[in-house]
Amino acid sequence: MSRSLLRKKEELLEEIRREVEQCTLCPLAKSRTQTVFGEGNPDALIMFIGEAPGEDEDRSGRPFVGKAGQLLTKILLSVGIQREEVYIANMVKCRPPGNRTPTLEEVEACFPYLEAQIAIVNPSVIVTLGSVSTGYLLGTKEPMSKLRGQWFDWRGGKRIFPMFHPSFLLRHESRAPGSPKYLTWQDIQEVKRVYDLLRESTRRV
Repeated sequence: MSRSLLRKKEELLEEIRREVEQCTLCPLAKSRTQTVFGEGNPDALIMFIGEAPGEDEDRSGRPFVGKAGQLLTKILLSVGIQREEVYIANMVKCRPPGNRTPTLEEVEACFPYLEAQIAIVNPSVIVTLGSVSTGYLLGTKEPMSKLRGQWFDWRGGKRIFPMFHPSFLLRHESRAPGSPKYLTWQDIQEVKRVYDLLRESTRRV
């Protein structure tokens, strides 16, 4: 991608970020310290979408920087993916009180911002982390145990690949076969396999 097009993407994302900073569409605006927009490569082939900011994210204004975020970074690095290569965001941009799960109303109020991020970055693959982003984007209430590790088509050519949320992995430390951490290791290897294919096809164009 040319520098001018990359700069345009950065400018568009910055415009949306400024809108998010002023947002009062749902009650979460009243309790936030600051909004947590998203970060990463504006031209990423892969976008990771989590649930909501936690305490560390609310304080820093950056997504996935607490313990769960540090684990996500380690998961990426385990297959040679730098965090800066991908784009990372959440379904909602403000921390729910007490780190509770965001409500459907909160997710729906914030979704246009996420839609704009997806449209601007235009990733080929979206990795949904946890049941909130997976369930909402796929329109399902199926449990993560049934959805993770599978590919789903979404909106005209994009592909969704659900994985367990890193915070879930922190609560399940076992690495035994069949455990969440074991399955996540398999999942991230599949993400890397497809990522390598995407990068190779992009180089050929």
